[in-house]
Amino acid sequence: MKCWELQGPGGIDALALVDKPVPQPGRGEVLVRLTAASINYRDLLTVRGGYGSRQKFPLVPLSDGAGIVEAAGEGVAAFTAGDRVIGSFFESWTGGEPSETKMRAALGGAVDGTLTEYRIFPAHALVKTPAHLSDIEAACLPCAGVTAWSAVMKLGGIRPGQTVLTQGTGGVSIFALQIAKMAGARVISTSSSEEKIERLRALGADVTLNYKTTPDWGKKAREITGQGVDLVVEVGGVGTLNESIRATKIGGTIAFIGVLAGAPASELRLPLMVMQQQRLQGVTVGSVDDLQAFAHALAQHQARPVVDRVFAFADAREAFHYMSSGAHFGKVAIAIGE
Repeated sequence: MKCWELQGPGGIDALALVDKPVPQPGRGEVLVRLTAASINYRDLLTVRGGYGSRQKFPLVPLSDGAGIVEAAGEGVAAFTAGDRVIGSFFESWTGGEPSETKMRAALGGAVDGTLTEYRIFPAHALVKTPAHLSDIEAACLPCAGVTAWSAVMKLGGIRPGQTVLTQGTGGVSIFALQIAKMAGARVISTSSSEEKIERLRALGADVTLNYKTTPDWGKKAREITGQGVDLVVEVGGVGTLNESIRATKIGGTIAFIGVLAGAPASELRLPLMVMQQQRLQGVTVGSVDDLQAFAHALAQHQARPVVDRVFAFADAREAFHYMSSGAHFGKVAIAIGE
């Protein structure tokens, strides 16, 4: 089989296409012929060497992949050859509360990921692909999709009639918009591009704000709602946190996900967060159960991920460069095979 490996700390240029033998599944394991993968911002950081200290070399990158069961090992009853499946981000976190042990095996980081033609998965880490989704679409769910699901539903607890604010047009933000609308919420979305704002409206955004022309978008969101939003899906990080605090109502939640933008910590409006009894909730993807719940929700609503562009397996480096450009709207995917 062929797979892409990050050979060392050399960034995208250190990615090499190599040959390896196809592995065989052991007890409780499943061999999956991967047909699709997708790139997350976290994967770009990993390749650049900026995502934690546990990175190993060589490393097969990417956390997200979908494909077809080739063979099931002894003791596996839930999957048979031909089943279409999705691999979960954390192989050891099947459900319940997170822990160090459960979050240790993150694909494309602590363990080899999905930018490969074949991969062995523990049977408990797989979810069947919703019938209405293509493999490319299914490969977009595990990281960005489950992160958005956790932020909006599991941890955010959004209910019909509440208001959610999303930032930008990356994978997590687009999923959060879709999930919030499925939950019956009102959505305020931000972007710096009028073209992308039109696409956000087409996806159901009730209010859109251009953060270039409206740099105090948090204050504006509070004015629009009269009291502030119930939840901000915060993907910018420290650089956008001040406006998120301004946007959030008393007792509201900021689902803190991103590391995209920076700002001096001394300028943060933390006293305002305290006075308004807001909750800053860290979000790191979710469990296999969360992936299954999200897959069920998509099937129920016949909803699909927004895929911006699909690259060929041989063009994986170009896919990373495109992700790095920030030009995408939604997900960037890689077709691995038929």
